[in-house]
Amino acid sequence: MLKQLQAVQNKYEELCARSEQPDFYADPNKAARLLREKNDLEPVVQTYRSYLRAKQDMAEAQELMADPELKELCQQTFAQAKTQSEALLERLRILLLPKDPNDEKNVIVEIRGGVGGEESALFAHSLYRMYTMYAARRGWSVELMNYSETELGGVKEADFLITGRGAYSRMKYESGVHRVQRVPQTESGGRVHTSTATVAVLPEMEEVDVSINPGDIEMQVYRASGAGGQHVNKTSSAVRLIHKPTGLVAACQEERSQLQNREKCMRMLASKLYQMEQEKLSSQITGMRRSQVGTGMRNERIRTYNFPQGRVTDHRINLTLYRIDAVMDGDLDELIDALATADQAEKLKNSQ
Repeated sequence: MLKQLQAVQNKYEELCARSEQPDFYADPNKAARLLREKNDLEPVVQTYRSYLRAKQDMAEAQELMADPELKELCQQTFAQAKTQSEALLERLRILLLPKDPNDEKNVIVEIRGGVGGEESALFAHSLYRMYTMYAARRGWSVELMNYSETELGGVKEADFLITGRGAYSRMKYESGVHRVQRVPQTESGGRVHTSTATVAVLPEMEEVDVSINPGDIEMQVYRASGAGGQHVNKTSSAVRLIHKPTGLVAACQEERSQLQNREKCMRMLASKLYQMEQEKLSSQITGMRRSQVGTGMRNERIRTYNFPQGRVTDHRINLTLYRIDAVMDGDLDELIDALATADQAEKLKNSQ
């Protein structure tokens, strides 16, 4: 591993030297790519250099232990440096784990009401609000692609694009069935109901990233519904694309023109097809959405939001937080950090 770290440092220093050349920005696209590579390597190099300093402190302290007057002080210095070097080495093992190539991509999020009728749709709206607020906290932008609401303001389905560096690396942990336990607005007797909503997270792909045969696409146009301005219900601007070989569907109605909606649909469809192929390669599961969201039944869940008890429990890592209001207002980092740490630990275990 130390040879690998030295190679990483050499590459980083080479990129630093190249970035200082007068003609570095002559090709902006190439410069941007090299700067991204340099920034990706920087945390590894900084940690590696701290590790080397700790090892050097250990060596110097051990050498000075022969002096009786300095022995006790050097023993303390040695112990501190040893503890630090071990922690840094563990950090380096994590940093060197293979990264998901999609981690830096934007994401397309799909939310659907599950079991529970109108209450599931209202909960789906709560999740949509939660993710848009989380995106705002991270400085990401949200672009609505498809939105269908109920009479009470719930969400039948919501598809939206989150744009921002590292969006997929954070949001990918949100895929699955989310369960809510609360007294619904429609409940007159004050009883707690259990409902679900499903979330699917896909890395955004362009058409060029995925080979799509135009002959495999069936396009349907219809009039947009719901909030949207003057064009709603006047022109058939909404678009639904069906990939006939797989049955995958992408719909978009938020833009004013049919062409703009079709372009967004094609990006959604490309993302779905890409992820389906990735799932086939890794686990022979034929559809990403099936693997992510299951059937939406109450016993299939990744997380429970219990409002009467004020708690949120992530069942994958057995983590419970008693601050449900903050979570629903988009304060998700503690949950996502814990999931990312558990994921890294599992990968580290499998790599040894």
